[in-house]
Amino acid sequence: MLTDIAISQSAPIRHIKDIAAAAGISNNDLEYYGKHKAKLPLSLIDEEKIRQHHLILVTAITPTPAGEGKTTISVGLTDGLNQIGKKAMVVLREPSLGPVFGLKGGATGGGYSQIIPMEDINLHFTGDFAAIEKANNLLAALIDHNLQNKKRSLQIDPRTIVWKRVMDMNDRALRHIVIGLGGTANGITREDGFNITPASEIMAILCMCSGMDDLKKRLGNIYIGTTYSGEPVFARDLNAVGAMALLLKDAIKPNLVQTLEGNPALLHGGPFASIAQGTNSILATKMGLSLSDYVVTEAGFAADLGAEKFFNIKCVNAGLKPEAVVVVATVRALRHHGGAKKDELTIASVEKVEKGLSNLGKHLENMQLFGMKSVVAINYFPGDSDEEINAIKTFCKRYETEAVLCTGFTDGGKGMTALAHAVIKKIEQNDSHFKPLYDHCTIIEEKIHCIATKIYGADAVEYSVKAKPQLRHLKELGFEHMPVCMAKTPKSLSDDEKKTGRPVNFIVTVREFEFAAGAGFIIPILGEMMRMPGLPAIPAAEGIDIDTDGVITGLS
Repeated sequence: MLTDIAISQSAPIRHIKDIAAAAGISNNDLEYYGKHKAKLPLSLIDEEKIRQHHLILVTAITPTPAGEGKTTISVGLTDGLNQIGKKAMVVLREPSLGPVFGLKGGATGGGYSQIIPMEDINLHFTGDFAAIEKANNLLAALIDHNLQNKKRSLQIDPRTIVWKRVMDMNDRALRHIVIGLGGTANGITREDGFNITPASEIMAILCMCSGMDDLKKRLGNIYIGTTYSGEPVFARDLNAVGAMALLLKDAIKPNLVQTLEGNPALLHGGPFASIAQGTNSILATKMGLSLSDYVVTEAGFAADLGAEKFFNIKCVNAGLKPEAVVVVATVRALRHHGGAKKDELTIASVEKVEKGLSNLGKHLENMQLFGMKSVVAINYFPGDSDEEINAIKTFCKRYETEAVLCTGFTDGGKGMTALAHAVIKKIEQNDSHFKPLYDHCTIIEEKIHCIATKIYGADAVEYSVKAKPQLRHLKELGFEHMPVCMAKTPKSLSDDEKKTGRPVNFIVTVREFEFAAGAGFIIPILGEMMRMPGLPAIPAAEGIDIDTDGVITGLS
């Protein structure tokens, strides 16, 4: 079979004005970025149409490091829905250059279930990440300028500054640095560091805002640190909001592209799910629901991270009511959760799959906690045996859930029509009634306990010596009403990545707290969280190239 990039490059691609016309978008509303990409104005969002249309979430079981193919299933399902006569659109996050040149590769799907132009999307696209990076680093520069400027100093204590610079690249050497060296003309010497751009609070803010006014309000609420007298300092105190918003004037607009089969796709924003909300922007989701009868979207990592945050944070804040959930499972991941070692993941084993099904069962139970009924998408890989697939289907019947074999990777939309029919049936049965897991107004500890015990399956929650005074500080700042955005490993339902399957008899520990006052959530950190990833032993970048004719190879 051809590589992803070869499939993408050989596929016919329609002019973006034709994709827009099919979605009912006027040519006058398009802001062209070449022939195959365009930005769309926020005026296309129609709250009345949003209430009439259908939102479908694609999530997954706890993944292997390579992921289980949520984007491939999301794109394929959209093509499948269109093949059975439904007007459907996929709404996804934008890729980060870190994974593109690192371990996982891009985020445009795979095989014959992709969004295109794949090379553009996986590289600089329309410049949204660059704009977020610049707005983030402008605020960082203004902070250090204020430390240096004695006449207009806010008296910020440098030891309390939590705002870091960002760059959209995996570069472990920048995690912890010292800035301001070389004398007083070069600023105040202090410790600092870089996060990767998807970890910037500005990324989270862009994906949570409801428009330019709300964006500016949220930017102003970004917490910087405290003064020497202990008073909190926010971005608005530095008069930073206007310039930051200006840098984001185009990035706030969703991006229109297409699937391999010529169906519309919206891409916007890209926060990670392990440390942020892990979903595309509220604006893009609402725009999709304004333009299409069915919107397929996804949430990062497994359902305990991305889906939980999608429901408790995004849907509650945006007033969205999803009507169906697709839980992606692979035989490979179930073997992993059943005890298969890395070199055994491609070896058929009904015994290991049956043992690993406990992980799938927990995620199905978790979706029911939100009032949602699921369809399981078995993302097919060569080497998956009929016996293993039948074991999954039999298991899902216990949960009154249909498991559908999906071959979108090799067959495109026609390999996803069975899943499309199953999802439509689920929506028409009207047996999903979304409800959040907790009330935002409850105390912080109760919200954390609710997620840890109900979603992860923990027995209790403990707080480190470092976390306890931080928790008191959050309450003093008046942030208790905010939802919690749990930061933990995506490799386990617990906070210990070595615990596969469905862990039992464990306690999660909140090591420390961070908060994103602008985005509007508190971040309890369970274990060590990496905000600036490093490159793997053999980075994907080593296999990427471009020839004299501009043909790119090695991108995935």
